[in-house]
Amino acid sequence: MAGRLDTLHPRLLQYFSTIPDGFVGSGRGTFDVVGTPRRWLWPVLAMLAGGGILFPVWQTDVPFEIENRQTDDGLRARRVFHLVGGDRVMVDRMRAVAGRLVDALGTRGALRAGFDANVDDGALVLRSNAVGLRVGRAHVSLPAVIRPRVTLVERIDGSTERQHVALTIDLPVIGRIYEYSGSFDYEVRAKGEQ
Repeated sequence: MAGRLDTLHPRLLQYFSTIPDGFVGSGRGTFDVVGTPRRWLWPVLAMLAGGGILFPVWQTDVPFEIENRQTDDGLRARRVFHLVGGDRVMVDRMRAVAGRLVDALGTRGALRAGFDANVDDGALVLRSNAVGLRVGRAHVSLPAVIRPRVTLVERIDGSTERQHVALTIDLPVIGRIYEYSGSFDYEVRAKGEQ
């Protein structure tokens, strides 16, 4: 990882550390914005929504919850977006593979992205270096000319001391096609605690 891990903000270091057996990471907050205003993309996003990946929306002030669980095959995250048309769930599994971070998105891991990780002024910055789709049992890497660029920044907001997350997805030539960003409070607690 470029930038020293020990320069990551201490609360982010805890957030990205292994969750012990019998515990779960839990957070609640509000996304300032979710989705894309490009309505012509919504039919494609509708296909991804059923798999728990992305949603055909453009909404602001969206309450959300996140739950992280450590498993034998990586860190599994479940995010519930409380959208104006009903709740939507996004799921993914992050793990280290051959020295790099790989995130499998969706209930069946239909979309997979590899990331370069950097620490910048205490924040974790992930930038995709590969994106692929599941086709049957195989994963097919998308060529650079059509590959989306995914950027995720996790930081602690100095004014509120809340954790802030921002995800953007950009396509070559077209530009920004999806985003979400917002702040939340997070804690690791024993399973079953409220």
